Amino acid sequence: MKKLGTTLAAGLMGLGTSAAAEVEVGMIVTLSGPPAALGQQAVDGFKLALDELDGKLGGEEATLIVEDDELKPEVALGKANALVESEEVDFVVGTIFSNMLQAIFRPVVESETFLISPNAGPSTFAGRNCNPHFFVTSYQNNQNAEVMGAHAQAAGYEKVFMIAPNYQAGRDNMEGFRMHYEGEIVDEVYVPLGHQDYSAEIARIATSEADAVFAFTPGGMGVRFVRQFRDAGLADRIQFMSVFTTDETTLPAQKDAAEGFIAAGNWAPDAENEASQAFVAAFEEKYGYVPGGYAMQAYDAAMLIDSAVAAVGGDLSDKDAVRAALEAADFTSLRGDFTFNTNHYPKQDFYQLSVKQREDGAWITSMGDLVFENYGDSFAEECSM
Repeated sequence: MKKLGTTLAAGLMGLGTSAAAEVEVGMIVTLSGPPAALGQQAVDGFKLALDELDGKLGGEEATLIVEDDELKPEVALGKANALVESEEVDFVVGTIFSNMLQAIFRPVVESETFLISPNAGPSTFAGRNCNPHFFVTSYQNNQNAEVMGAHAQAAGYEKVFMIAPNYQAGRDNMEGFRMHYEGEIVDEVYVPLGHQDYSAEIARIATSEADAVFAFTPGGMGVRFVRQFRDAGLADRIQFMSVFTTDETTLPAQKDAAEGFIAAGNWAPDAENEASQAFVAAFEEKYGYVPGGYAMQAYDAAMLIDSAVAAVGGDLSDKDAVRAALEAADFTSLRGDFTFNTNHYPKQDFYQLSVKQREDGAWITSMGDLVFENYGDSFAEECSM
């Protein structure tokens, strides 16, 4: 019998229940500080899926254990070790940030526990270091930036200023933008993760002669950067392009400061497919805010696990069978078409997104032109699986 502790249990009847669940999922996300909004979206998206599945995964009672990595690698590592060694969970779902995923990757996959990332998609595990126990329901980090680079090229922007935090996802996004952009990169600036004061960077942009900026500044970083960019008057003469800078975790604070800014992604809350519309309505009714990609991808992660557990009849002892069931991805993704590439990263459609205000006053990202169809990442060919 395992300790419930801070467990968020789904499918357990009443307080004090001691029976162990048939399927146990450990979730490691960032729930501290300014990036907490990203992790909370993921938790809420996963929990909504569990609610809709009556607290079960694949028809089996399920328990969800949520842990906060505090955006500290050593904390993430400790939480991962506890989940696989003490709790003996069947699946670990995480993380939000790529450096947290790098911290937990080895202990989880070496224990032959399936690790499913609902957001972080670093290049480090997409190619030669791919692993049969690792799956991603989001994207490979480079891909959204590749979409933005393709847009910048097609739009004819001749000079682009690039800015991102100095960690794996930042470096991946910078590399991704350059893949399809052939113009001049006038400057490439890396800031510390969690950077807040952009006055020095704003000054460099203002004198750079750039006609567009590409930014990857997630969470609270994006709130500050967008506001400071707008306040400096740069939005009147420089196009703001970004990924994970103007999204449903930042727009509630940015509001009209982000108006006219463009982004890229695999989904937006106004996607027209029936499953997505039902998800957004249910999410907003339950949690009172607009879901973003973090919530969508975590919901899909839950549905992926549900499909795999059902396919093996609840028998998780046969790892090869579970892996094959996960690879089949036999569930309805909220983004539409979804399959796994050979490296267990998705093949999916990507779109240009724009910032708009809904009729109810909420600021959201909005679906735009399809840029890449059934798009796989460029690292898959290096994966030997």
